[in-house]
Amino acid sequence: MPYAGAVSRLIGELAKLPGIGPKTAQRLAFFLLNAPPEVAENLAGAIKEAREKVRRCTVCGNLTDRETCAICADQARDKGIICVVQDPRDVAAIEKYRGYRGVYHVLHGALSPLAGVGPEELNIKSLLARLERGAGVREIILATNPDVEGDATALYLARLLKPLGVKVTRIAHGLPVGAHVEYADEITLSKAMEGRVEIK
Repeated sequence: MPYAGAVSRLIGELAKLPGIGPKTAQRLAFFLLNAPPEVAENLAGAIKEAREKVRRCTVCGNLTDRETCAICADQARDKGIICVVQDPRDVAAIEKYRGYRGVYHVLHGALSPLAGVGPEELNIKSLLARLERGAGVREIILATNPDVEGDATALYLARLLKPLGVKVTRIAHGLPVGAHVEYADEITLSKAMEGRVEIK
């Protein structure tokens, strides 16, 4: 790159972010260099604070800056319905729908043998622990992505959970196959939640 070492490094670091190509990284770098100093300082401070304070909720695995996330701590939520998702971004997507009043469980991934992701790498043990504690769970909604990994994960979880006597449902395929929950609009998510079916 024809830039000074520090500029080149900044562009290189920005280009490592998902969805940021070399040209966008260059544009962001020059924006930060030409903006008032507090813009870069505030960004650096926000990143540092998030890295230091954000952790997984001890109940559901969602990201939070407290021991228990706001959803798990909300007494108005129906603790008898747990929606299992792959990623914290999926929680945010479903929350936009506003019709779901249950709680969540975040797996932090999906089964993918080719990528070396097995059940041990996912947040499954704490889900089973929630059920074993006798928390009055009536239904588990499997809202993993409708792709090969998401479907395999849902099938694995259904086989694991059904013997525990809890109703296990899968969100309907109102979402296009191959799509991801986090990118779905509210109407699509609404239809998918309403059309969920029990896994036999």
